[in-house]
Amino acid sequence: MDQPDRTRADVDAAELAAEDAHVGGLYARLDALRAQTSDQLAEVRRTKATGTHQSRFERDAFATLYEDRLSQLWSVENRLCFGRLDLRPGTPDPRRYVGRIGLADERGNQLLVDWRAPAAQDFYQATAAAPRDVVRRRHLLTAGRSVTGLDDEVLVADAGGRTTGDAALLAAVNAPRTGRMGDIVATIQAEQDRVIRASERGVLVVQGGPGTGKTAVALHRTAYLLYTHRDRLARSGVLLLGPSPVFLRYVEQVLPALGETGVVTLTLAELFPGVVARGSDSPAAVAVKGSLRMVDVLAAAVAERQRVPARTIRLDLDGTRVQLRPEQVAAARTRARRSRRPHNEARVVFVREVLQTLANSLARARGVDAVEERDDLLQELRESIDVRREVNLCWMPLTPQKVLAGLYRNPDRLRALAPDLDRRERAALHRDEPTAWSEADVPLLDELAELLGDLDDATSAQARREAEREEQVAYARKVLEEFEASGVGNDYVSAELLADRFATSGPVGTVAERAAADRTWAYGHVVVDEAQELSAMAWRLVERRCPNRSMTLVGDVAQTSSPAGARSWAAALRPLVDDRWRLEELTVNYRTPARIARVAADVLRAAGIEATPPTPVREGEHDPVAIPLAGPDDVAGVLAALTAAVPGEGEGRLAVIAAETTGPLGSDALRAAARTALPAGTVAEGPDDLDAPVSVLDVHRAKGLEFDVVLLVEPAAILRRPRGANDLYVALTRATQHLLVAHAEPLPAGVRVQPAS
Repeated sequence: MDQPDRTRADVDAAELAAEDAHVGGLYARLDALRAQTSDQLAEVRRTKATGTHQSRFERDAFATLYEDRLSQLWSVENRLCFGRLDLRPGTPDPRRYVGRIGLADERGNQLLVDWRAPAAQDFYQATAAAPRDVVRRRHLLTAGRSVTGLDDEVLVADAGGRTTGDAALLAAVNAPRTGRMGDIVATIQAEQDRVIRASERGVLVVQGGPGTGKTAVALHRTAYLLYTHRDRLARSGVLLLGPSPVFLRYVEQVLPALGETGVVTLTLAELFPGVVARGSDSPAAVAVKGSLRMVDVLAAAVAERQRVPARTIRLDLDGTRVQLRPEQVAAARTRARRSRRPHNEARVVFVREVLQTLANSLARARGVDAVEERDDLLQELRESIDVRREVNLCWMPLTPQKVLAGLYRNPDRLRALAPDLDRRERAALHRDEPTAWSEADVPLLDELAELLGDLDDATSAQARREAEREEQVAYARKVLEEFEASGVGNDYVSAELLADRFATSGPVGTVAERAAADRTWAYGHVVVDEAQELSAMAWRLVERRCPNRSMTLVGDVAQTSSPAGARSWAAALRPLVDDRWRLEELTVNYRTPARIARVAADVLRAAGIEATPPTPVREGEHDPVAIPLAGPDDVAGVLAALTAAVPGEGEGRLAVIAAETTGPLGSDALRAAARTALPAGTVAEGPDDLDAPVSVLDVHRAKGLEFDVVLLVEPAAILRRPRGANDLYVALTRATQHLLVAHAEPLPAGVRVQPAS
């Protein structure tokens, strides 16, 4: 009676052995390519750079190509191959293995299909209702280089075999967290794949509740766009804008694991080169700095520095007295403004007009011909300290930092330049030490940079660099032809990228390095995570970084924390693109078990926030638990709950999420207390450290992250923050397994959790 089961077991064992052997062959090919590329790189490095500049360029170009290729080959070690498609008989390539990169044998036969290639799309899109020529989809479960299990989905009823289909996804969902986000390339679901492969044109908004994989989709979409539009995006670059440094550290391994290392990853606080904004603002200051009313305030602040003197200025030039009358300065100012150039560039026009006026006056006073003596007269005026002082007082060269600091420091100037702001808003902007820049200051500095322009005119130098670059591009194409002829495929570096990287008279470094350092760089595509947090002023900055408006914006308006953030996508994007944007929604929650998700949804309803929470894929094993505290300073109670909940080694990560307050139960105070109470190395040193088993965070830093266990401290304190219900919703949805709620105050409406037994 047991014979059928034994037969099935034998078949399964044979299938497993066959797949293990095939994957072993793929790794052997990967090793061979690594060795070949390493040998080629070593050979290039042994070659001395002699002769012409072109020969040196060629050597460096080949070295870069081999280095980049080798980096890619090493980055795909983990789960190199994760799937197989069996297609209907008669279909070209009826059996396709899908993995992180494409691999071919020495004769060019395809061994492995890159997950981003059109030939791999059915691995993510085919269903039993719409099989798209797919008979069976197989997920390969691996450990190291060995295949440990098979998970088959039979999509055609008469094809035979067993259908499971959920094992790979559930294994990924339930796996302990490591403190770093992993890629989901093996388990991308159909609705996620549709977003990943959507057209790069225009503005795509990806709305999704907690746990829907918005960030993972954004990262995989970035890798897909770089694969599909390599020529264009390799030249202009892709910007990934994240909500915080801790978030960027959390996701930093995903793109390299997908074979992409050239993406610029920054926070809003880092988007103005030369400034890293580490200061903080009150919620009132964040709201007013993010308002579009600041556009007029900043324009007025610049115009106010283009001054006309109240009375005639008398100047002495080597014994000759001349006058500069207010109406002459006003006429020069008018001409400069009519040039429509930024302040510092228009200053050239202003200075020229003023000096010409003074030169005419000086010629008349000395009785000389103004035309014949023009050059000498102008030179004398430029060398005069008094003339330079008075001209600068009328139209001073300015920096964004100087203008903004002066605006914040002077209440009278604020009152004069910002009549549309009320007294409380102006008070929120005032600072005695204004140069501790905050994240909300960065869009204002960038706006001022647009109004002011550069202090130096580099137009001619730029034109020379562009001409030289064209010559380098032509030569780089020849280098690439030789590289490809050497036997190593090249689908990731363009001639333009090589020319930009190695032109000796042009910018130095990779596209990513140069783009991050250049405020005026125009990216080919911008991805914004937690996009709902951006203010109206921040959107103006992002638009300047991507004037073609090719953007992917992922977020959830139900999680907006910033007082200047979005309440709806339509309102946020109207100044940017009007109604010319499209929406995709993610509806499945892969992170949060239903037992926890129901609590979070109740909080939204209690706060009157309209949102449709995503549907969890699993119920979960643990009900949320309430842990009562003795009082508002019961740090010992929090530490006792924390000590009992710390996961064992290899069992995942725990986060303590608390309000950003100065009290004993604030996030900073709890972090210090936990580091003292628990063994060394257990608790992260700072809020941006994710390597320790336990992290203590405020809600802002917890955004976008996930942990196996979350200990939420005093939810009522979080609820009192501006947009507190949104923050509480975020905090409640970080856990993948277990939620603990420690509280002294009564639990807010909607937080229905059972007391600890």
